[in-house]
Order: sequence, then structure tokens, then C-alpha cells
Amino acid sequence: MLVPSRRRLRLEVWIVLGLSLGQSAVYSVVQLLDKMTRAPLAQGTSTLNRSQSSREYFDLTYQLLDILFALVPVVLVIYFLTEHRPAGLAGGTLTGGTGASAFRKLGFNFARPGKDLLQGLGLAALIGIPSLGLYAAGRALGITTAIIPSALDSYWWTVPVLILSAVRHGIVEEVIVVGYLLDRLGKFGWGMPLAIFASSMLRGSYHLYQGFGPFIGNAIMGVIFALIYTRTRRVMPLVIAHALLDIVAFVGFSLFGKAIGLG
Repeated sequence: MLVPSRRRLRLEVWIVLGLSLGQSAVYSVVQLLDKMTRAPLAQGTSTLNRSQSSREYFDLTYQLLDILFALVPVVLVIYFLTEHRPAGLAGGTLTGGTGASAFRKLGFNFARPGKDLLQGLGLAALIGIPSLGLYAAGRALGITTAIIPSALDSYWWTVPVLILSAVRHGIVEEVIVVGYLLDRLGKFGWGMPLAIFASSMLRGSYHLYQGFGPFIGNAIMGVIFALIYTRTRRVMPLVIAHALLDIVAFVGFSLFGKAIGLG
């Protein structure tokens, strides 16, 4: 098996983050500064799912394309984490290259669906309920913008697209920020506490456009998720929990937001 050098791995990490959540973190910091220099944060808003066209089926096309291309860095990560073995001779016979599955390495598969689902449900409850209190506290303190989970128009495809968007967020964030990044930082020689700190700070930073409250809340969530991953070596429960949290927020707001005076 070919073992990449640390220099090559560092370049690889910068490329992955530059194409995905590292890029989001940079934009998030700039957006936060923009909002803070316009008005107090409490007067700002952060919209998570925006309409991209006034024409229904063009909007649907844009939404699906966004979801599809957001998953490309995950495919790249899966490729990088697959342990490729070069072809060679075995017993005088030419053998093809093989590779250990990155899906199995990350625990991103359906090897234990029942247990993963139960753990995901438990994590969603553990994170979701305190998050509501943290959001309310952030709004009261003026350090969090008003968050609008969905501003999509009401079409027949709105709820399915919001569900797909939630699943996309769960996959991208947990596979890259937890599974991939902890693996690579470990290969750099970083201790686990430092690696978890870096992972959680990255998670918090790409939520900074929502204010300092979401930064703190997501950083704490990052620590909890990373600790669970180090014990289970499975990102699937994290993906399920994250997707469930976003589904409740996105779909719940879309269906009932206006009825209860939100938005």
C-alpha cells in the first residue's frame, strides 16, 4: 500500500476544505463582518434555504444541482480515504489493484441500521432541545441573527427538496469534518484532543454568519459528535442525527412557520 507523505496529506486537506466547508467558513466570517458593520446582529437575518428562481421548475433544477454538487467533495474524500493497493505479481499471476473500503473505515454504511438509527435519534434529541434554548438566549443577548430555515416558495416539491437538503448537510458535514478530518489530523501526529478542538472550531466557524450563538452551539455539537465518533468509529449515527435536526428545522418552519408567526 502506498503511504502518502505528510506534506501531500496537508495539501490534500487544504484542497478538500477549500472545495467544501473551509470555503464556507471563510465566506461565513466575511458575512458576519458585513452584518456587524451594517447593524446590530440582533437585527440581521440568516436564510438557510433560498429560492433561486421565480420560475418553479428552474428553481427546482437549481436546488437539485446545489445538492448534487455539494456532495462532490464527499466523493473526493471517499476516494482519498480508500487504501489503494497497486497491481502486482502474486504466484506468477498479475493481480489488479485493490482497496480497503472507505465506507467501512468511516462507518458510513448500513452494517447496523437499527443501532445507528436509535443512536441518531438519541443524539438528535440531545442536541436539538438545548439548541432551542441557546438560540433564544443568543437572540436575547443580541449575538444571534434571526434564522429563517426556509424561504422556498410552496410547491409540490418543496418538502422533498428540504429533506434532501437536510440529508446533504448531514453527509457533507459529518463525513468531512468528523470522519475525514480526524483521520488526517491523526496522521499529522496531532493528539486527539487537539484534533477534536480543530474539528469543532471548523464546524462552528462556518455557522458564524448566523451569529456568535450558533458558533458556540455548533462548536459544542462538534465536540460531542467527535467524541462519539472516536468511540464508535461510525459517522452514520452522526449523519442521521444531523439530518433529523435539519429536517425538523427546515420542514417544520416551511409548514408551520407562518402559522405560528415566524418568518
